[in-house]
Order: sequence, then structure tokens, then C-alpha cells
Amino acid sequence: MPRRVSTKSSPAASRRRSAAADKASDTPPAAPKASAPANVLLEGDCLESLAGLPDGCAHLAFADPPFNIGYDYDTYDDRRSATDYLAWSKRWMGEIVRVLRPDGTFWLAIGDEYAAELKVMATRELGLTCRSWVVWYYTFGVNCRQKFSRSHAHLFHFVRDPHAFTFNTDAIRVPSARELVYGDRRADPTGRLPDDTWILRPQDLPEGFTAAEDTWYFPRVCGTFKERSGWHGCQMPEQLLGRIIRASSNPGDLVIDPFAGSGTTLAVARKLGRSYLGCELSAAYAARIRDRLAASLPGDPLDGSPEPLKSVPATRDGRRLGAPARGKASRGKGKNSARDAAHREKLLFPTDRP
Repeated sequence: MPRRVSTKSSPAASRRRSAAADKASDTPPAAPKASAPANVLLEGDCLESLAGLPDGCAHLAFADPPFNIGYDYDTYDDRRSATDYLAWSKRWMGEIVRVLRPDGTFWLAIGDEYAAELKVMATRELGLTCRSWVVWYYTFGVNCRQKFSRSHAHLFHFVRDPHAFTFNTDAIRVPSARELVYGDRRADPTGRLPDDTWILRPQDLPEGFTAAEDTWYFPRVCGTFKERSGWHGCQMPEQLLGRIIRASSNPGDLVIDPFAGSGTTLAVARKLGRSYLGCELSAAYAARIRDRLAASLPGDPLDGSPEPLKSVPATRDGRRLGAPARGKASRGKGKNSARDAAHREKLLFPTDRP
């Protein structure tokens, strides 16, 4: 038989409740919990800007900090000692952890030089959990003569709580190898999640790069690209930020970028219906970012191709070795002429693949 609890009380208990109620009425109401400003760009040092934000206000943070490799910024010295750089990194990363919600997510883009140190710092010293170590593979890497040319950056996917975080799988599905490489009609039309692998150039070796990998292929934003803002040398592709923001946040969530740079994170967040907050040390960059945000509206498509492997040209359609420049072939010569036949050499790569 269920136990019943009496609602009656003694006169003494009634007097105690009355006294407690009178005391509560004399106590001023608690101040409402502060919230972070939304859809703003804060100029100045990110440490100072982040320090002014309340605890647990952001759903997602993305950071692409200086790599400490001597890049020529207009207001920042990218030539710190290793000790100084790591101490500074711990300070701003600690602020990021503080302003994240308990179920918040932090993505960090970093180069080879300090990737290992910052991952250890984030997990062992700041208490984050690394869900994925993603490699961003890009074309048009810096050409090197005495080492392999770099064509990648590291993207660490951290969460505060390994059991409670946002990860929208359906928002980031990509075409499978079964669809892209083999043209199999049985391929799942919804695609699959990204995964990890080694890769050459995807257009030359498509079977060596499947879409379900944590080595992500997005072309770097080069100077000749329409997407290029033209005033920042380290611009991230919108499609790469789109994948991160779609996966790790929902419409209306607050996305923070402590190093706004060219404004890509903020512009993509705005286009995808998220709130944003950016920090930028350079007044010149900040002015350009505001111009970019003014030209970006919620619902606007992201720049760049959402599926790079579908947009790159097939090798069999590319240039032939020894072929003359277009428009310079002799007139009056048919397709079967001896001169034209001499130029129909083998392609740069075989074309017998599907």
C-alpha cells in the first residue's frame, strides 16, 4: 500500500515557516545571471575581452590562433619564445573553457609546431576531452625544397563533458566512396560521417580518399579564389567552418571566436542562424570584419563547394602531355591528321578507373 504523507503541521512548524517567509521577504532578490553580448565583435586583446564574459555562456568556441611561426601580423608579434607562447596559450584556452557551457564544445586549429603541446595542455591541464583529432588536408600548400611540402593543419575537437555535448550527425553527412568512386546506386543517399586516412590529390586518386575520414579535404583559400577577402593571409574556408558549426551547435546558439582574423567564423555563424561573438586585436582587421558581416545575411549560402570531390575536374578530362596551347592549332587540320595525332599523348594519369 503506498505511503501517504500528511499535509497537516503543528503550530510550532507553522510559526517557523512564517518567520522564514518574513526573513525571505526582507532579502533582496538575487541579481539575474549575466549573459554574454551576442552578434558583436570586441576589439582588443582577447584575454581582456574573454575575461569580461560570464561563465558558461557559449555553446561553441572555434579558435585559429597565431601559430608562433613568425607570420607578419600588423599588431601582433608572432615570434614569442616557446615558454611565453605556451603560457599565453594556456591563459586564453583557460578562458575559453570557463566561458563554455557544461555541454560546450571547443575546436582548435593549430599547426605542427605546437599541436602536441596544446592537445596535452587542453586535456591534462584544462580538463577537456578530445573527441577527434581531425587533419585538414588542403591543396596549394607552401612549396618546400628540403622537406615535404606542408598541406595540412590540425583540428582538435574538444568537449567539456564527454557524455553531454552537441554533435549533429545528420547535418554533416558527406557522399560515400560507394557513390563517388563506384557510382553504386545502392549508396546511401544521405551519405555518411567523415573518418581518417592518408591521401594524395583527391582528383588523381579518388579511391585513396573516402569521404568518411577525419582527414578533411577543403582547398585552401588562395589569392585567386573568389572567396578570398584579399586582406588576410590566413583565411579559413567557409565550408570547413560550416561543417564544424553545423556539427557542434544548433540555430540560436552562441559561437565564440577569440581570434576573429578575417571573420570567417562569425560570417558562417551568421549565415547558419547562430549568434556570434568575436575578439580581434587589430583595428584594421576589425573594420574589415564588420564590412564582411554586413554583407552576410542569415540563410545566405556558404562560399566554396560543399562537396569538393564533386567539383574537382577528373584527370581524364585534364591536360595531355605535349598538347599545344588552346587556340594555336593549325587551321585546316582534321582530328585524324598526323599532326594532331602526334599530340594525342597519354594523359598525366591513367583513365581506366571508373
